[in-house]
Amino acid sequence: MVTAIRKISKEEAWKIRHKVMWPDKPFEYIKLKADDAGIHFGLFNDTLLISVVSLFVTNEEAQFRKFATLLEEQGKGYGTALLKYVLKEAEAHGVKRLWCNARQNKADFYKKFGLDESSFTFIKGGKSYVIMEKYL
Repeated sequence: MVTAIRKISKEEAWKIRHKVMWPDKPFEYIKLKADDAGIHFGLFNDTLLISVVSLFVTNEEAQFRKFATLLEEQGKGYGTALLKYVLKEAEAHGVKRLWCNARQNKADFYKKFGLDESSFTFIKGGKSYVIMEKYL
């Protein structure tokens, strides 16, 4: 099998977002108003889209959002490969600060990539989040 990462359409990202992140919510729930301005990336195993993430760059800051990997493919390194790719993309765009709204139970995953927890937390859809950031 051949693994590849490439830019994808927002519509391709939406399908994985909905299936992984919020399957019990209406499909519209996973769409972002900023999706048209985002750069969407997908990791494919052959032709199967396995993992997605969207990058939103504003001047020297970027936020990655809606990072999702198919449940049956988690723990196999696909998300790690995609996040490493996005970190390089952010650097290529001249980003100085990269951040995300991490689900609290996933904070340790992001720490492996040098992101630090901030003091900002919130709850959305019954899930606890913490803002995590990294200075590049």
